[in-house]
Amino acid sequence: MGHRITTQARGKGGPTYRAPSHRYKAELRHIGNDTQKITGTVIDIEHDPARNAPIALVKLEDGKKVYMLVTEGLGIGEVIIWGSSGEVKNGNTLTLQNIPTGTFICNIEARPNDGGKFVRSSGVQAVVVDKIEDRVGIRMPSGKTKWFNHRCRATIGIVAGGGRVEKPFVKAGNKYHKMQNTASNWPRVRGVAMNVIDHPFGGGGHQHTGRPKTVARGTSPGRTVGHVAARRTGKSRK
Repeated sequence: MGHRITTQARGKGGPTYRAPSHRYKAELRHIGNDTQKITGTVIDIEHDPARNAPIALVKLEDGKKVYMLVTEGLGIGEVIIWGSSGEVKNGNTLTLQNIPTGTFICNIEARPNDGGKFVRSSGVQAVVVDKIEDRVGIRMPSGKTKWFNHRCRATIGIVAGGGRVEKPFVKAGNKYHKMQNTASNWPRVRGVAMNVIDHPFGGGGHQHTGRPKTVARGTSPGRTVGHVAARRTGKSRK
């Protein structure tokens, strides 16, 4: 009898494939809603194991403390706001309808008041490029233009921590500790390097798949490897 392959183990779940959320500091959400105006002061910049960008501890007017995503240039002692309108300043969170065209933004809401879903990774930013009636066009980090409801909120600025991917890991230990904070199993062994009982691509006199790599979406869990439900195959001729 063969062993469980990675896709089966991941589907079953377990501590190996579960993100260590018990170590994370907070769920970074825009506070309030698009009709309120809340002011706070940055009192500390901290590391969060959940992400590669730093986070800021903010003390609100009522004394409560919340965490937020840090933008480049934001420092301790700065006053920031969450609201529908206000000064277009680094770190402030405003509705898209009140952010001028050409402004760099991050932590964009997918729907009004959902807390922020897009452009949250270290060093990334989006740009407000167009406004039509109740929609706002945003050029995403991928280069694609995406349209949002004008009441969605976003933070002014670029997410801090840019240049992270330019630094090499140098040694396997650094890579190991980085992968410990993700819901993944590392190192990952190639299927063709396994024995025939361990993987559909395993075995043989030399390392080769020995079968088509394109499989259907509904294939049994033990065979769901390779190019699953591929839209196309063959060499790309542009």
